[in-house]
Amino acid sequence: MNTKLNKSDWVLITLYYSVAVILNVIDYKSRGLKLIEFIVDIPTSVIISIVIILIFMYVLIPRFLVEKKQSFLFIFFSFIVLTILGVIDDTSGFLSAGKQLKDLPEWHRVIINGIYTSANNTGFIFGILFTKKFYESQTNLFKVQQEQKENELKLLRSQIDPHFLFNNLNTLDSLIDSDAEKAKEYINRLSLIYRYLIQTKDAEVMELSKELQFAENYIFLINTRFSSDYEFTIMKNINIANKFIPTGAIQALLENVVKHNKSEDKTPIKTTITINNGWLILTNTKSNTASNQESFGTGLENLKARYKLLSDQQIQIHNMDKKFEVFVPIITLSE
Repeated sequence: MNTKLNKSDWVLITLYYSVAVILNVIDYKSRGLKLIEFIVDIPTSVIISIVIILIFMYVLIPRFLVEKKQSFLFIFFSFIVLTILGVIDDTSGFLSAGKQLKDLPEWHRVIINGIYTSANNTGFIFGILFTKKFYESQTNLFKVQQEQKENELKLLRSQIDPHFLFNNLNTLDSLIDSDAEKAKEYINRLSLIYRYLIQTKDAEVMELSKELQFAENYIFLINTRFSSDYEFTIMKNINIANKFIPTGAIQALLENVVKHNKSEDKTPIKTTITINNGWLILTNTKSNTASNQESFGTGLENLKARYKLLSDQQIQIHNMDKKFEVFVPIITLSE
């Protein structure tokens, strides 16, 4: 918590002590005190109270609680400050009333009265200031967390693009020599994909319908690159209007299928994307060469990390002997 006083803190202190001065003037007048007591006591109390606030906010709290975290020293020096300044306040009031130093009570009573006076003059305003500072720090913390969250999401999304570009440029390079017409279609689909990536680069979530359109173009690239090694089916069992998922989520799922499974004996890797209430489920058969380790690839780890930043829901991963399933929560935004 930042204990330095800002402009609004000084406004609050000014208002508080303005009211305190008015109340003291009324009190002194009702008690029929001398003019010298008005002139000396009230300004002295206000000045000493502000000095106490400054010492606590700029010296004691930052040095002993924030930096050194030494509570005992903080309490020790706090009592010293409250005692000294409280005694000065009481003594000035004692003298302004026409009394002499020899008339002061015993030393231990002077100390106790001084601590009481300091605490009484500053306790309430300290409570207001610390409450204000607490809520300001919580607000600032929330803003910082939101900014960090947005930066992390952008970083996680940016991790996808270089790997994606590298793979498709290699495919396009080989396709140009073997099938020029297919290469043109490939470039067209690739341009649609990159247009989508550019348009959604700052979006945390995207409409499910647009993500599925993106998926169809992406599946075309996979089928072109690997021929009949992979088969994809998309099943929409619900109305997908007003349904959202993290931007690029389907791309990460499809990349994971291709990365960890290779077709064997002309048997394609069959992948189904099913849209049900609350979930987008990707299921794919596994090749015999697929790793049995619980290593789901950078793409899924990336997606898991993004969900932690976006919501309390988490993706579910089921790695079985013959198939692999990923359950991705669908996000519904209220209208």
